[in-house]
Amino acid sequence: MKKIFYITLAISLIMSNKMNSQDTNALTTATPFLLIAPDARAGGLGDMGVATSPDAYSQHYNAAKLAFSESQFTVAVNYTPWLRNLTNDVFLGNVAFTNKLNERSAWGASLTFFSLGTIELTDDTGLSTGSENPSDLALDGSYALKLSDGISMAVTLRYLRSDLSIRSQNTDLQTVNSFAVDLGAYYQSEELNYGDFNGRWRAGMSIANMGPRVELSPGGQQSFIPTNLRLGGGFDFILDDISVIRSSLEFTKLLVPTPQRDIDNDGILEGQDNDVDFFSGMFQSFGDAPGGFSEEIEEFTWSLGAEYEYDETFAFRLGYFNESDTKGARKFFTLGAGFKFKSSKIDVSYLLNSSDVNNPLENTLRFSISFDFGDYFEEF
Repeated sequence: MKKIFYITLAISLIMSNKMNSQDTNALTTATPFLLIAPDARAGGLGDMGVATSPDAYSQHYNAAKLAFSESQFTVAVNYTPWLRNLTNDVFLGNVAFTNKLNERSAWGASLTFFSLGTIELTDDTGLSTGSENPSDLALDGSYALKLSDGISMAVTLRYLRSDLSIRSQNTDLQTVNSFAVDLGAYYQSEELNYGDFNGRWRAGMSIANMGPRVELSPGGQQSFIPTNLRLGGGFDFILDDISVIRSSLEFTKLLVPTPQRDIDNDGILEGQDNDVDFFSGMFQSFGDAPGGFSEEIEEFTWSLGAEYEYDETFAFRLGYFNESDTKGARKFFTLGAGFKFKSSKIDVSYLLNSSDVNNPLENTLRFSISFDFGDYFEEF
């Protein structure tokens, strides 16, 4: 039963990862594993990726970056322990593959698997009655195309499967099968001279996980999946032929309706009705907060990140992530490093929590490894 308690706590944290009190009005969704950064490079940059330089995991944040990939083929694998302070078999795994077809186009595919571990079940007398393995899964495919030398766009199709039910315990949860679509755009300038150094501008935008609402229980209320908007930009300080400092800023907003709230504690809910389809909910999410414009602004999270790379063989990363106290209060610093040996790259990251709200990745190392092979495409 101890294991069941841990998994129940894990589900609660994953399903919301939010504070629930009279002073908060946090947004929650189904399949929240889609919001977890699946790689250690982004994990060292404050969980950002929409406008960072292209890498093997670009598809998760902004598939349009794939068109600027430099390797013809890339295979990447990531392992992220989850709730390591409580249990040792809950994790997020990701496998990604990218193929740059020519100078202007590329495609990619990835598989993300979130496991809640094995739950050993017992009856009232302590005898074993079997086990369960609840999990989530996403299978993606994307295509990216350059519209010009510096601008690209992409579309991603995603199959979703969420199975968190405990069948032998007759839980109300059911297996969810659904789909989603991402749209992304990316800009990368030519290398420009700024006197003592050269530089390159980057910008990115994506709308991810656009898809229908899902029923977590038969005949129950339909839940939104985590449709989200990412906007970001960055600048590369190219100090010389071997040293580069990349700085980035990113804003993210969930495009799901804000829950109604009893502001005056009089039993009367304020805010717009949430019983709308996902497409209407995306537009409604920009103006339905009971607290008005100020609360809408609080629904944006932001991240800052910087990466120093030396001779394309070593990288050191710093990042910070911030979320409003009334929308979840996630705040943390991140550290990361990357190492390249011939065609292989290894990335690690570590999270330092700076909030009173516990973070599932506290005291946890994240690892990613990728392999480049085939032809080399040099940008500009």
